[in-house]
Amino acid sequence: MKEQTHLFSNKSVNYIFGGNITGTLEQYDREKIVIITDENVHRYHHGVFEKFRTIVLKAGEQYKTQQTVDGIIVQLLEMQADKNTVIVGVGGGVVTDMAGYAASIFKRGVRLVLVPTSILAMVDAAVGGKNGVDVGVYKNMVGTVYQPEIILFDHDFLKTLPYEEWVNGFAEVIKHACIKDRKYFEFLEQHELQDFMDDGELIADLIMKNVGIKTAIVIEDEFETGERKLLNFGHTLGHAIENIYHLPHGHAVSIGMMAACTISEEIKNFPSEDKGRVKALLLKYQLPVKIKYETEKIWKVLLMDKKRQNDSMSFVLLRSIGDGIIQSIPLVQLHDLLDQGV
Repeated sequence: MKEQTHLFSNKSVNYIFGGNITGTLEQYDREKIVIITDENVHRYHHGVFEKFRTIVLKAGEQYKTQQTVDGIIVQLLEMQADKNTVIVGVGGGVVTDMAGYAASIFKRGVRLVLVPTSILAMVDAAVGGKNGVDVGVYKNMVGTVYQPEIILFDHDFLKTLPYEEWVNGFAEVIKHACIKDRKYFEFLEQHELQDFMDDGELIADLIMKNVGIKTAIVIEDEFETGERKLLNFGHTLGHAIENIYHLPHGHAVSIGMMAACTISEEIKNFPSEDKGRVKALLLKYQLPVKIKYETEKIWKVLLMDKKRQNDSMSFVLLRSIGDGIIQSIPLVQLHDLLDQGV
């Protein structure tokens, strides 16, 4: 077990790598703990939840809504939860997003512990304090930035993670390498997904590496006024297609990264050889790189994106592998690029 403490703008967050949930929660009064999880995690790990008050949500992105969070709040009130309650979000990105959001608004803020159970949540969703819900097809339109007290990376949860969720999570791993770490990109090229599934030490190192990349960016720019925008690589188009075409998040981001590489080639002279390597790596980890989409459907969603600024869009491009850049693209030019089928 390894621990790290990181100081954000208004809270110190303790990262616990390789710990276990039962031991970690012993520091809190059990009567004050309320766990939020989903039906899949609850089914596979029901023994973990037996001694705690637990709110079990339906599983899936379609339930990441204000209505679900309202339901959480009602259940907290029925439990007579108070300002000293500790909400513990145990699950993938959907659960950690909603648990964080609920904790930030219930009684104007209660203590929060996050226990991500998927690769995607461990390397990305649970780290950085962002949380919230979708509004129809518009991703993460409502939410807050609210840091937990603890993020616990309990690798035991990965033993029951479905194969497709391993694939889904590696989109965010590849994203981090693309924007910040060429050597790590090369390391990923030398391996394949099964290596990480079979080797506990290898996956533990991968989680720490990716958490480190994201944390360093977030500490410099917690509220996304500059550098943190790099973490949106692949997400602008990815979010637009995710809910419209009902794709897993990682699949949508993978397609979005490939589109961003094509735009980077046109606008920033991103080397075609590097673009080919990104495509080959995504395919190696069994992620999709293309989808047939209706431009106007995508465009309507893009226009509502949080990164839009008047008549332009803040977009993350690559100058080379490991060197991401934030670029403002005029909406007219972006629409033309979509028409060309990027």
